[in-house]
Amino acid sequence: MLSSNRTGVRMLTASACSGMFVFGLVMALLGAVLPSLAARLQFTVGDIGALFLVMNFAMLVCCLVLGMAMDRYGMKPALAIGPLLVAAALLLIARASTFAGLYPAVALLGLGGGALNGAANTLTADLHDDPQHKGAALNRVGVFFGFGALLLPFLIGSLLARFGLNMLLLAAAAITAAVGVFAALLRFPVPKQAAQFRAADLSRLLRAPLLLLFAALLFFESGVEFTLGGFLSTYVTRGLGVTSVSLASWILASYWLAVMVARVPLSRLALVWDPFRILTMCAIGALAGALIIAAAPGLGVATFGIVLTGFSLSGVFPTVVGITGARFESHSGTAIGVLLATALTGGMIVPWLSSQIAAAAGLRWAFAGVAAAFAAILILSRVACGADRSERASATKRVVFEPAEIPTCGSR
Repeated sequence: MLSSNRTGVRMLTASACSGMFVFGLVMALLGAVLPSLAARLQFTVGDIGALFLVMNFAMLVCCLVLGMAMDRYGMKPALAIGPLLVAAALLLIARASTFAGLYPAVALLGLGGGALNGAANTLTADLHDDPQHKGAALNRVGVFFGFGALLLPFLIGSLLARFGLNMLLLAAAAITAAVGVFAALLRFPVPKQAAQFRAADLSRLLRAPLLLLFAALLFFESGVEFTLGGFLSTYVTRGLGVTSVSLASWILASYWLAVMVARVPLSRLALVWDPFRILTMCAIGALAGALIIAAAPGLGVATFGIVLTGFSLSGVFPTVVGITGARFESHSGTAIGVLLATALTGGMIVPWLSSQIAAAAGLRWAFAGVAAAFAAILILSRVACGADRSERASATKRVVFEPAEIPTCGSR
């Protein structure tokens, strides 16, 4: 553990949780507000993909430098400045009078969200020595991601008619700014690579088979997570014929609620189950849920598929980050940064492709593409399992960053 002071560790954990809360808000924001903005800003389904492209490109730029920066300078700057950028983005969305006015807002969302995602996950992984406890802690922090993702859909679903969208966005901005101030007041651990970061270390890191497989896996996971968060409410209103924006927001909230609730039992399962088994189960469940959404004859069946997909998807990211934090502990910021950069490449490409598929063939086919991505996640998780077994078998012959012990593939 980074600190023997329990109070200090708890405060840092609170900072990571609040940062993940804000990142959850970022992830759900566009999907929650776009139906309400449609009449005012006049945009098409194809335009939605462009917003995600800009936001995720900004996240990608952030993550390309964030990992090494955190190893060199620590995690406090990202956790303090990130929420302030998100708060500024919320204010810009509230003031936007044209669709083009959303572009600078989503760019700020990307920068702030990317900083928070990387720093909160890396800090959480570093606060725990035992690899299984890393995965459990990441799932617990992920619950706060769910709270953040639920905030705006819940507010819009229940309070939109009374207060209006702009007032709700201003309230969310105030909460977000407070998170940044809280992080700025804390004392963070000394950076792990404060003296130097060797190019040879990065080269060896980028050649690690397990890291490369996980990067490909999170390419698809992040892509479909952004697609689901951004297109579900639009699918409900335009694909299933639901006319109530509030009802669409409630259904979107059920997706994020499923993500949040699932991480509670997963945080306990992570202490006793093989992480690769968790990945397999999550991929199978999410694949089934996406197929149900794509083929749903009506709102009830679609809602079941949405909840199943969210519940199953929730364990993929924290499990992968937990294993990565254990395998590459001395350079965890850089390793997780590599994963996030690749994941956000998927977050840029997959929603854009989904919007083009939706525009050309309909929203149902976009969700068929989501199902195909979950099938790829399932295959990659099994290949990574084999790579992990091979790595452990050859551990006596070579050492890569002195990996910590984690359960072998297939063990309990």
